[in-house]
Amino acid sequence: MKAMILAAGLGKRMRPLTDHCPKPLLPVAGKPLIVHHLERLRQAGIHEVVINVSYRAEQIIDTLGSGDAYGVRIHWSREAVPLETGGGIQQALPMLGEAPFLLVNGDVWCEALPDQHALQGNDLAHLLLVENPSHHANGDFWTGGRARKSNQP
Repeated sequence: MKAMILAAGLGKRMRPLTDHCPKPLLPVAGKPLIVHHLERLRQAGIHEVVINVSYRAEQIIDTLGSGDAYGVRIHWSREAVPLETGGGIQQALPMLGEAPFLLVNGDVWCEALPDQHALQGNDLAHLLLVENPSHHANGDFWTGGRARKSNQP
């Protein structure tokens, strides 16, 4: 299984921290946030990772390189301007192939270990969602009642 990390965004809500540093490279617990993702993907047995980049792309590419230092192989999907989530994924599809893949937001902290076997039967997606924060009570996702809940952290 391959994974894709979304890392092309502008990080506007984190300004001024992101004025000179892309959000996935902001340090968390002593290392860039995106490095935590790479380590968790490797721990889950995923060794092929596509990362889309746009804003301050060279900083991310220079920091992570080929991925060897993290035990993964990184393929870069460069966007002249951020294509948003759907556009970024669509552009990267040739690198991801036909098999299901794991998608990770590069600017979100998550301690859950990805599970390569999360999809069941005819599932089209497996989403790991958290409770909505009080400042955004309605959230961003609606499952239409077709979701299967899990107690997995």
